[in-house]
Amino acid sequence: MAVARRPLLTATTAATLLAALWFVPSANATDRPTPAPGPGSRPATTVTNTAPGPRLADTGTGIGTRPYLIGGMAFLGIGAALVSHSVRRPDTVLV
Repeated sequence: MAVARRPLLTATTAATLLAALWFVPSANATDRPTPAPGPGSRPATTVTNTAPGPRLADTGTGIGTRPYLIGGMAFLGIGAALVSHSVRRPDTVLV
């Protein structure tokens, strides 16, 4: 019976991870106008956009991708190490 629980645990973990990732917000740029500031608030500094069409988010002069690359490579390395470990591990029978 213990052998049958392992795939169920794996499937449950995968479903939980996918359900958690469902709630990660996405960065969608829209062309909706920004709301007017309320009374007592200072207006934000704005940049005049003379280009026709929808206004998109300003990304700045460059996007810092170094942390994402380092994190991605770390997760890739950890995943490869886990796969390598599981392939080299001798088969054991759970009773």
